[in-house]
Amino acid sequence: MTDNLRSNFPVGSPRWATRRTQWRALGLNDEDIQKPKIAVVNSSSKLAPCFSHLDDIADRVCEVIRDQGAVAFEVRTVAPTDFMMAAGRGGGYVLSSRDLLTNDVEAVVEGAQLDGMICLASCDKTTPGQLMAAGRLNVPTVIVPCGYQQSGLSDAGEIVDIEEVFIRAGHVASGRCSLADLCGMSDRAIQGPGVCSGMGTANTMHIVSEALGMSLPGSAPVAANSAKMWHYVDDSARAIVAAVEQDIRPRDVLTPGAFRNAIASVLAVSGSINAVKHLQAIAVESGLDLDVNAEFARLAQTVRPLSAVRPAGPTSIEEFDAAGGALGVLHQLGDVIDRGATTVTGVSLGEILTEPCVIDDHVIRPLNAPFAEHATIQILRGSLAPQGAIVKLSATETRPSTFVGSAVVFEDAASAIDAIHVGSIPSGSVLVLRGLGPHGTPGMGMASNVVFALDGAGLTNTVSVVTDGQLSGLVNKGIVVGEVKPEGARPGALNLVRDGDLVAIDLREGTVDLKLTPDELDARSFSTASKTTHPPNSWLSVYDTTATDLEHGATLKGASH
Repeated sequence: MTDNLRSNFPVGSPRWATRRTQWRALGLNDEDIQKPKIAVVNSSSKLAPCFSHLDDIADRVCEVIRDQGAVAFEVRTVAPTDFMMAAGRGGGYVLSSRDLLTNDVEAVVEGAQLDGMICLASCDKTTPGQLMAAGRLNVPTVIVPCGYQQSGLSDAGEIVDIEEVFIRAGHVASGRCSLADLCGMSDRAIQGPGVCSGMGTANTMHIVSEALGMSLPGSAPVAANSAKMWHYVDDSARAIVAAVEQDIRPRDVLTPGAFRNAIASVLAVSGSINAVKHLQAIAVESGLDLDVNAEFARLAQTVRPLSAVRPAGPTSIEEFDAAGGALGVLHQLGDVIDRGATTVTGVSLGEILTEPCVIDDHVIRPLNAPFAEHATIQILRGSLAPQGAIVKLSATETRPSTFVGSAVVFEDAASAIDAIHVGSIPSGSVLVLRGLGPHGTPGMGMASNVVFALDGAGLTNTVSVVTDGQLSGLVNKGIVVGEVKPEGARPGALNLVRDGDLVAIDLREGTVDLKLTPDELDARSFSTASKTTHPPNSWLSVYDTTATDLEHGATLKGASH
């Protein structure tokens, strides 16, 4: 096991001597110092319940790794949490902290020349940030989904979760929800540690990690602190030691076929649209020349929603978990799946899927009996979004497939929400919200509160939204076109939209168009209003100057393509 470990330096060398001195002070002996050294990447903080159980998990992982004959070093990274960190600088810290986390991992694991890493995945950006680090560093890696939180119940016995609080907060200004009722829901919504309990970005990315082969088969989703979670924590700790021994590396696993498996899984579970940019970023960091938007568009022609977990439908994440989870979905996808794709265990997906995986086929349906005859994630293109945009639809509700309206343009979310509250957004209009892209905010702003303000005002069926901002995975209201590319801070049609311009959305044709002629667009001047600046030494300014555009996953420049 100790042959050719990069963590071991020649005995008697200065590097060996100083490292030995440091590690002896931590209680390691000379035999330990020759063993494989594995980073336990604990992306946690005490800022939110998403992470509040991770320290206990880290302790358990370290213990099992030691029992397997290796040495574990717990290391920390930034711990992005959307609901807390979206409060500052227009929400720019949310996406940008994904890449900060990747660099945190690189600095420690590559700097210390550790032999592998096991990453504790929780809130939305932790999983993609860790997977990006795995692809970049290409050292043996296992991702551990650390579970979803338990939701509460109303007096009527209905589920009350963070999604419900998020939606109802948008109803307070219109009087459709009282502050007392909102606080009552808030008091009950979260009953334990873990990530948001719906099929938001966190649970979607946990499923993505398993579908990519980077998490143990059967490990996602999982209830935080459940017996099942602890079982997979132990098995994952054993698996990372085995991966180091067998030299199973992320780029062996993260193949184009694995990405197509993940994309099909996201479509099948009606997952978060944020998975599109995260998968693109992981592909870039893994050295793949893969157009994830194009793959989503291609697979959306045939893959329909096989499950309908909140907010895409009525199913709870607990019911989905009990029905078979990610493994059940992969099984139901049948021939869509690349069964030759391998996993961190060294076993192919085809071998794994020979075992029965679906417990309840009413919750996870077969490929020929979906919940809907349309894909719930659709990639749009057109004169307003020549490089693409994304729409999320319900798996169980019918919504209009076309919308044409006059643009009402805003450069920031706060101004749009103010306009909604005073009733100045006419029915039949298209609310255009720009300046929220990776370079406009910078770091990418959140448009979710605007959608929920429209919902609170009763306008989601009569007003559409077009934005370059990102949306919470819990947003699934009306016709909302998100992540328009190129963003408003870049030259392109979105920057040139003016109040009163006609915008046409056609979900059947997959188009979003600005009804202006090329000559009319050419006559307009680029506006700098869709760009926010920050002090030059701030992290957001660093991100702004180093991040690629969204079609490349908004990764840092210099990532391999």
